Amino acid sequence: MAQVTVMIDGKAYRMACEEGQESHLEELAGRFDQYVGHLKTQFGEIGDLRLTVMAGIMVMDELSEVNRRLKALETEVGNLKRARDEAVLDHAKSEEALAMALSEVTSQIEVIAAKVSVPPAKPSA
Repeated sequence: MAQVTVMIDGKAYRMACEEGQESHLEELAGRFDQYVGHLKTQFGEIGDLRLTVMAGIMVMDELSEVNRRLKALETEVGNLKRARDEAVLDHAKSEEALAMALSEVTSQIEVIAAKVSVPPAKPSA
């Protein structure tokens, strides 16, 4: 297991993570530190625990909004897939109807062509 030291609010925290995840953990800690820094700028020195809890709540609020948007997008994708499937089915039905109509017209043309191409009966002498 790998270990990484991250800085949050100027304090070092040694953390364990899976091999290869070091830079990801450092990035996450950096982003969390930005939340803490933002709150510290707004509210001043209100205590490490309070800043951490407030930053955690901000992160959870952002996560909640992302999840809400993800669900909306998943619903939209589902609706688009259903609409696509219906359009494909309608297209297939239209092609089938067109093929049947063309077949019927072809048969009628063949009947007419057969009647036209039959030589007239020769008159008896």
